[in-house]
Amino acid sequence: MDKFNIDKDGQVVLTAELKELLGSGPLVNLSCSQRHLLLGCEDLGEQVVLAGFLGDMVLPDLLSFFNMFRKTGVLHFNLDAGEKSLYFQNGEIVFATSTFLKEDLGEILFATGKVERDALQHARGVSQGRATLGKVLVESGAVSPKDLWLTVRTQVEGIVYHLFTAENGSFSFRAKTLDSEQIIRLSMSTQNIIMEGLRRQDEGALFMRKIISLDHYPRGTEKLPADLSQDEKKFYSYARPGQVSAQDLFRKCGMREFDGMRILYSLLEKRMLSMEEQAATEIGGDLGQVLMIYNSVLKAIYSRVTKRFDGFSEEISHFLRELPQPYSFVLRDVELNEDGSLDGHRVVQNLAGLEEGDKKKLLADALGELVYMESMAVRRELESAQAQALIARVQEISNRVKALVGRND
Repeated sequence: MDKFNIDKDGQVVLTAELKELLGSGPLVNLSCSQRHLLLGCEDLGEQVVLAGFLGDMVLPDLLSFFNMFRKTGVLHFNLDAGEKSLYFQNGEIVFATSTFLKEDLGEILFATGKVERDALQHARGVSQGRATLGKVLVESGAVSPKDLWLTVRTQVEGIVYHLFTAENGSFSFRAKTLDSEQIIRLSMSTQNIIMEGLRRQDEGALFMRKIISLDHYPRGTEKLPADLSQDEKKFYSYARPGQVSAQDLFRKCGMREFDGMRILYSLLEKRMLSMEEQAATEIGGDLGQVLMIYNSVLKAIYSRVTKRFDGFSEEISHFLRELPQPYSFVLRDVELNEDGSLDGHRVVQNLAGLEEGDKKKLLADALGELVYMESMAVRRELESAQAQALIARVQEISNRVKALVGRND
């Protein structure tokens, strides 16, 4: 908080930052007492009619006030790390803006998996001074109009919900018509936002007691999945290897942050995931070598066959479910990663308790069976030259694994 002194001539010297912000126009006394002085620019169309500090005045009370008295104008917040503005039309929030990076429209589109980073950066370059970012992304086909509209609504809601946790900062309200404002007007209920914001504030604090940090890595435990929703299954399959942070998992699953936190908290409560400060370490020893060798060829096969056959992933998943013993024991509950490889940590968990020699042989046999099945898809889907090159690689890898596990057959 800046401090100023009034000299004996009644002069007050402003900081350079405040001079630049206010400009050189005249100021008028809007309100004063023995304890305060509120000056404003001489613009009758946009006068500041309310100002104060967050802390004693909490956000739900502010929003309720503007809603109850059907105010129209802009409520602006100066916070420690940035600024936000809420736009009211007859007491209802119709739009919001923010200087916080995580609340930028492009960043939200990226965080929810709607656009890739390269496409976003290109659109930013094209949009500068010529068009809005959203318009450029839609016109380029990077984002659908529906996804853009839903994300704008998510952005506005998020800007408001994150204000519920703000403890320091100042606010000011300018009563003004919004007809000239270049904004997207959304139909939102201020009372519903207040109730949802309070609920999220309470639940978010509860979630973070178990999540600890969104930079930590969820990792699968030995407890097997049971009675999971589709969203929980999807999240669990990505989280189980322990290689992706919670924040990045939300993006992989296309989830908004709060929705992702709720799913993660549910899986932590069920003790199916644990939170780790670092990503799971690579699997070492001969088992790690076998997995690395076979995963390299599984990824190569997957990348080529899926270009020709959309149902290849489902075909592999069905094969894994129908494997006979002892292969089904080795690969039980193992699912494909996005690149066609297998979750080695789950496989190692399945082999726990066996002798080291048995582990290697069982693993080599089970993965060899899977690669053999995928090789048949290679012959079926690819042209002869491509298929022959991949099959030759499969044979080379099979020989490497045999040598590693000590077989001569």
